[in-house]
Amino acid sequence: MRNLIVALIVVFCFSVGWSQENYSLSSESKLTVDGTSTLHDWTVTANTCNGSLVVEADMFKEISFDVEVASIISTRGATMDKKTHNALKKEEHPKVMFSATDITFAAGDNQNISGKLNVAGVDKDVTLAANIDNTSDNIRITGNYTITLQDYNMKPPTAMFGTIVVGDDVTVNFDLVFAKN
Repeated sequence: MRNLIVALIVVFCFSVGWSQENYSLSSESKLTVDGTSTLHDWTVTANTCNGSLVVEADMFKEISFDVEVASIISTRGATMDKKTHNALKKEEHPKVMFSATDITFAAGDNQNISGKLNVAGVDKDVTLAANIDNTSDNIRITGNYTITLQDYNMKPPTAMFGTIVVGDDVTVNFDLVFAKN
């Protein structure tokens, strides 16, 4: 009888392992941040993102991704890049990170993904409204989320002796494509 119970436990553990699917963030993914200033609107692009997604029994079990702050670049040149990196406290906190804690999933529009967002070393609980498309080999999560810089203890950058000031709210636009491993 004991051998039967051990065998059933082994079979159960083996079948659970097979039902789990792992995905990695692909190079197709895009993440940009849009903001304003007293002079012009601006956009920066995150060029290095990493992430993973785990699906178990047709349910999201884990979603996480991070962005290397040093890879966040604008089209406006090195001065803006330096100000962005300083505002994000690149030296002390080289990554912006998100880790899901609760995922409501049904493919389609307006799904909620709750989790922890860490920007400039400050963790905040957030809920992202997202569109989720699930194909045979990819899962695409798209949407946007507005953050207030001061909520993350970030001082909005300035230029020209304070005459140009970045707006306190920025919008993170994400198009994350997770490819099956």
